[in-house]
Amino acid sequence: EDVDIPSRRVLITGATGLLGRAVFKEFNENNWNAVGCGYRRAQPRFEHVNLLDSIAVHDIIHDFQPHVIVHCAAERRPDVVEGQPDAASQLNVAASANLAKEAAGVRAFLIYISTDYVFDGTSPPYKETDVPNPLNFYGKTKLEGEKAVLENNEDTAVLRIPVLYGEVERLEESAVTVMFDKVQFSNKSANMDHWQQRFPTNVKDVAAVCRQLAEKRMLDPSIKGTFHWSGNEQMTKYEMACAIADAFNLPSSHLRPITDSPVVGALRPRNAQLDCSKLEMLGIGQRTPFRAGIRESLWPFLVDKRWRQTVFH
Repeated sequence: EDVDIPSRRVLITGATGLLGRAVFKEFNENNWNAVGCGYRRAQPRFEHVNLLDSIAVHDIIHDFQPHVIVHCAAERRPDVVEGQPDAASQLNVAASANLAKEAAGVRAFLIYISTDYVFDGTSPPYKETDVPNPLNFYGKTKLEGEKAVLENNEDTAVLRIPVLYGEVERLEESAVTVMFDKVQFSNKSANMDHWQQRFPTNVKDVAAVCRQLAEKRMLDPSIKGTFHWSGNEQMTKYEMACAIADAFNLPSSHLRPITDSPVVGALRPRNAQLDCSKLEMLGIGQRTPFRAGIRESLWPFLVDKRWRQTVFH
């Protein structure tokens, strides 16, 4: 018998990653024919594509003929980028430029995922029209990637987002969820950054924004250019850790706020808050309250299973 395959096609790069999985799921559950591609963790669920292989990229785009491409793949760990600048530039800039060219070849709408780290954090909140000034090499590669995709394909949306969290496969997948062990093991004190102002954002919300943007674009070709999306709860890592403790009724007295600017690793902007009013005016957006989102993301990693039984049963 015939299986009804939706006629709207979307290709997601980095579909094995934290954001990519959420984007794939969002489109797939909302009547899109979604194909995800990944590299190291692709099989069996996703297509195995090396984004640095221009022939492989050409082939999957020409075979599938997507209407929309959401480009989630990137090296997004600032400290890793500092240590491997060439590899990061290849993926974040060169592969993005090539993807944009190939997308233009099939007239696909490209959504390029960028970062709040294109800003230096000295005068928030930042509108899309504000001049970027990245402090670290990660921010520089993502900004170069923005320019490269816009030059190679005028039908592109750049979507800048801040620190992400969500349903993780491993706690280390997100700079937010990675704190859970320090919160749970309250027998030893833990230093937590209380200097950098962050806006933790649920990947499910970013995924919804990508889908809404894609659907609006299919009705209105003027939808392109740069956009911002972010959660609206301002928190330092220390405040996130306390909120995580609170969400699971765990103690937080062992968490120590450190108010000095960090001295190791890549430079970070103090407060790169994104102004999201442009998308909001288009009627696009979704925000999950942090405590609800973090509880849903982290409860499988809870060490004390007794708590889980009282809350979920």
